[in-house]
Amino acid sequence: MGRALQILGLIAGLTGLVLQFCITIPASMEAGRGLFGSVVFYFSFFTILTNIGAVLVHLSLLSATGYAWLPGFAGPRVRAGVAISITLVFLVYATVLAQLWAPEGLFLLCDVLLHYIAPVIFVLWWLFAGADGKTRWADIPIWMLYPVAYLVYALARGHTTGEVTYPFLDVAANGVTSVAASALAVTVLFLVLCILAVLADRGVSRFRTG
Repeated sequence: MGRALQILGLIAGLTGLVLQFCITIPASMEAGRGLFGSVVFYFSFFTILTNIGAVLVHLSLLSATGYAWLPGFAGPRVRAGVAISITLVFLVYATVLAQLWAPEGLFLLCDVLLHYIAPVIFVLWWLFAGADGKTRWADIPIWMLYPVAYLVYALARGHTTGEVTYPFLDVAANGVTSVAASALAVTVLFLVLCILAVLADRGVSRFRTG
């Protein structure tokens, strides 16, 4: 069951990432960015970065040499951290961002793969096979570094280039107070997910051994 979910997750994640890259770069260049700027734009989204992390976790565990060339992504701390982060991707998109646009065609396919299918598969895999009871409360500050670092990057990029990756981080349009409130809400949500992940990891481990 665990291996089947990993294979499905790898296929969904890779398909979504590659397809999104192939349609984003031309569209971005048509909008006036250069090739380098378009590539940077593509990699500036939390969704893209998190799905890359999920794909690397799958690769590290499915490959016979995965532990050798991707040792960091095979560990329990990273597996849980990616599960938390990709759950955040799903929740924020489903509750907030999905209401703000209506993608069509290949953009819709990428949207579904990266925001719904790949996240759900990864979390199911983690619960069935990836969680092993080795996460600790001390892991939470380490997991928190990722969204905080991304938030700093996204705000800095918005300030210096005027390009905002997510509408709720647009200071010019929403104001500092609104953006601060949104950032705080997402950070608190991530913290809650971290706590739930530790509890779930321990609960699943006890269930398997019991």
